[in-house]
Amino acid sequence: MPVPARPLARLLIGLACLASLSGCGLFVVGGAAATSAAVATDRRTAGEQVDDQTIELRVSSEMNKAFGDKARVLGTSYAGRLLLVGDVPTDADRQRAETIARDITKVRAVDNYIRVGDITPLSVRTNDTWLTSKVKSQLVATEHVPFRTIKVTTERGVVYLMGKVTDDEGRRAASVASGISGVNKVVKLFTIVARETLLTEPGTQGAAPVTDSSSSGASSPPPAGNGDGAQTMPVQ
Repeated sequence: MPVPARPLARLLIGLACLASLSGCGLFVVGGAAATSAAVATDRRTAGEQVDDQTIELRVSSEMNKAFGDKARVLGTSYAGRLLLVGDVPTDADRQRAETIARDITKVRAVDNYIRVGDITPLSVRTNDTWLTSKVKSQLVATEHVPFRTIKVTTERGVVYLMGKVTDDEGRRAASVASGISGVNKVVKLFTIVARETLLTEPGTQGAAPVTDSSSSGASSPPPAGNGDGAQTMPVQ
C-alpha cells in the first residue's frame, strides 16, 4: 500500500537530519584525533600552536607597517617565546622592532637577533632556506631527537633551534645541526624540560660552534648586540 505523502516527507527529513548529525560527529572526532596527535608529537598544547601561528602573522603584519621595504624582520614563535631575525638600518630600529614584538598578545619573551645593516641578499636567504631544510632532514634521521617539536630558523648561516626538549635532546640536535656543511653557528633557544614530565618520548658530527641561550622553564631574551653572554663552544 502506498505510504502517505506527509509521513513519507517526515521520514525523509528525519533521515537527512540523522545523516547530517552523523557526519558532524565524524568530523569533530576526526579533528580531535588529529589535534591530539599533533600535540603528542609537538609537546605544545593545541592552544599554544594556534597562538604561535597568530603571533608570527602579527609580527609579519606589524613589522611591515612599521618599516615597509626599508627593513626585513622575521619572527618565529614557540610557546610564546619569539625569535626575531632580519636586517634593519639602525640600532634604534632594532629596539623599535623588539618593542613592537613585546606588545603582541601572547608573546612571553623575545630573543632579538636582528642585525643592523643592509638587507641580506636574496642569494644568501635562498641558501639559508636550503640549510634549514638540510638541518630538518638530518634531525628526522637522527635517533632520540624529537624533530617534530623543534623549530629551525637559519639566518646568514646561523641556525637557531627552538622547542621543548630535555638537555640531552638539545645537545643531540645542536650537534647534528653544527655538523652540516655551510652552517656557521648554532644557537640553542630551547626550553629545557625534565624527561619525567614528558608523556611520550618521540623518536654527530663536528665543526660549527654552538651558542646556548636555552632556558629552564620560562625564557628570557638576550641583551642587545652580539655580546649576549651566551656560552659558545665547539661541538665534537
